[in-house]
Amino acid sequence: MPFLAMGAIEDIYAELDADVSEEEFREAVEEKVEQMGGLADEETAAMLIAHDLDGGEVETIADVEAGLKEAKFVGKVTSVGDLRTFERDGEDDDGHVLNLELADESGAIRVALWDEDALAADEELEAGQVLRVKGRPKEGFSGLEVSADRVEPDEDTDIEVEVGGEATADSLTLGQSDVSLRGVVLGTDAIRTFERDDGSEGRVANLTLGDETGRVRVTLWDERADRAEELEVGQSVAVVDGYVREREGDLELHVGSRGAVDELDEPVEFVPKATDIDDVEIGQTVDIAGVVRSADPVRTFDRDDGSEGQVRNVRVQDRTGDIRVALWGDKADVDLGAGDEVLCADVEVQEGWQDDLEASAGWRSTVTVLDGPTGGADRSSAEGPTAGAATGDGESAGLDAFADGTADDEANAGESAADETAARGTKEGGGSTDADDPETFTGTVVQPGDPVILDDGEETLHVETDADVHLGQEVTVRGRRDGDRFVAEDVF
Repeated sequence: MPFLAMGAIEDIYAELDADVSEEEFREAVEEKVEQMGGLADEETAAMLIAHDLDGGEVETIADVEAGLKEAKFVGKVTSVGDLRTFERDGEDDDGHVLNLELADESGAIRVALWDEDALAADEELEAGQVLRVKGRPKEGFSGLEVSADRVEPDEDTDIEVEVGGEATADSLTLGQSDVSLRGVVLGTDAIRTFERDDGSEGRVANLTLGDETGRVRVTLWDERADRAEELEVGQSVAVVDGYVREREGDLELHVGSRGAVDELDEPVEFVPKATDIDDVEIGQTVDIAGVVRSADPVRTFDRDDGSEGQVRNVRVQDRTGDIRVALWGDKADVDLGAGDEVLCADVEVQEGWQDDLEASAGWRSTVTVLDGPTGGADRSSAEGPTAGAATGDGESAGLDAFADGTADDEANAGESAADETAARGTKEGGGSTDADDPETFTGTVVQPGDPVILDDGEETLHVETDADVHLGQEVTVRGRRDGDRFVAEDVF
């Protein structure tokens, strides 16, 4: 059977990106023609073989997955990292590595260049260039990354991704780095510490920032964690050189040693976009904005581990209805009372007292008192300004009319679901405290090894497990506490 004409076979083979000789390629084409029983000519068979051998092409960066043996994609360079030199075991020559951030319209990804490629990139590459990359995807310490086998410029492809400039809360993409963002502080958390395998102490804290487009949770590491205690709610700030990671399905902006959070003199506008209270359903995680109708005193309860928890119940009303909100832990200390306007963000809707709905504000939630009635204003009044708070449809969060009643009526209406659970010894965030029931805990790996150390934003947990986890990975463990350690039966 005749082979494909020399020019055509050379053209197809020249475009082939696979470790196969031309002779092997020709033999494979001949076999393909025979297998198809004359349904394909040599040229068609050659293109089919080339497609099979030259796999790994993905349409967008978002299609790159850790399970792929190889991936080929095109992206625009959004940042070029620093060249790093390291010693190889048993070799005289040093190794070199340089990280790039590439993005397209679907997302962003980190690409590691090695040795000669890293040296060349350090001298020649600039943000804004478009590259065609072939490499091996894997889960790295900071999320998905590609170890590049080949990188070449692509001057013919246009990628509509802005390089540089400031980001907004709703424009963040996974893997993005060198992020600058301006926002107003909506909430701060206390600094938490954890121990690394080398015996050193790590520190982490969180802020919640809002701008005209939405909200974002900011995670501050080590020396940057002090900013959470130095900043006040309402202060406008600028995050410099942050990087974006994912946690429980949400994007977070992280700030490490290279980044900073600086105070601004000019205010940043934040307009909350909340769900109408009448539209919330059990199981949803939503933002609620409205006026506080009543606020109960803080109540304390004992956890199984002997520590003391606290909860406070408030009732919030907007123009569509009202709901009881349980404020757990530090959220219970927020200074608010009847008549204050409040944003309760990322609250979980649960079944409450007497089949009523209740919103639970746990460690991931943010409770912010907005500009509203102050000073001599009647805090139990049914009317007042909304401070620009907005519902999901853009209307006022508001307070056109309240049902009749006073704060005392609300306080005496019955014990809340949060008080009920606290009285039964339920832990913050819900769940039985029965000693026979396993406990679940979801957090980010802040230290792999033995033990694995997880942090959920409010607690640092030392976990005994043989599971293979990576720094920065989010996992859920199920098991039982044994003193200051957690013995995991399942990790997922």
